[in-house]
Amino acid sequence: MGQSLTFDTYHLYAYLAGRGLRVPTGTAVSVMALRHPYEAAVQARSISLLTGQPMTVGFGMGSPEIVDSLRGSPYASPLGATREYLSMVRALVNGEFVESSGTYHSLKGALPPLPSGHPPISVAAGVLRPGMARVVGEVADAAITWLTPMDYVRDVLVPALREGAAERDRAAPRVVSMVHFAVERDGQDPRDVVLAANREHLKTGHYTAMLRRAGLKADPSDPEGGAAALVEAGVFLTGSAKEIAVRIGEYLSSGVDEVVLSPGGVLLSKGVREALTDLREVVAELETLDG
Repeated sequence: MGQSLTFDTYHLYAYLAGRGLRVPTGTAVSVMALRHPYEAAVQARSISLLTGQPMTVGFGMGSPEIVDSLRGSPYASPLGATREYLSMVRALVNGEFVESSGTYHSLKGALPPLPSGHPPISVAAGVLRPGMARVVGEVADAAITWLTPMDYVRDVLVPALREGAAERDRAAPRVVSMVHFAVERDGQDPRDVVLAANREHLKTGHYTAMLRRAGLKADPSDPEGGAAALVEAGVFLTGSAKEIAVRIGEYLSSGVDEVVLSPGGVLLSKGVREALTDLREVVAELETLDG
């Protein structure tokens, strides 16, 4: 689940765990400026303990405007702020003592010890461009992509992740791609479905800059044009459930380790029932292909 300012994502996961839905979880992504690294580590570990399942806790910069509204000024170095934040959270959830007076956060302490065998926590960050990918390669367990073309992930982001990991003599983080989709239906314009979930993303400079770098026509002043480009380029998957499943298989053979299916556009434009129907149909086709 992504960042929500209506129902806090961590609280919602705790609620679902209390209802008996104890499954692996992840955040894709939480805005860093909302929480100190220590609080972020406490929240991530709490959910993992409540569910008894692994958690991937993903963080992102948010827009410069959001950071400015929360901190009083944007990060002077977004890459430096991310490196500092991820390093602190990862050390804390791994049971390490942290003593650091960083540029953006200071911390001296550790989390209370846990019994052996507790569920693992992976620390991740949203990645759009190669500079951030190198940072994530240095210090994180996973990279999360959103609205990112498959070829761009394979040819630009994955090499940068490996480069950052090699600098620290560590294994490259796994790649988690959030893939937006809608099964083709009569009377449904996929461009409208894209905009229902991603209009604000397509109005921001950092997302549209990434898309232009990947060869798509995208401008923050024209989200409708950006939506059309996502559909035309196949970044937003549409067609039959089988066709979508085949494309997901292509992601998994192109350097992506995990695909997260997002029917968010259908959910927001059509409703819960329709979104679940799309999910079930595509998952059924994936099971057929895997078999």
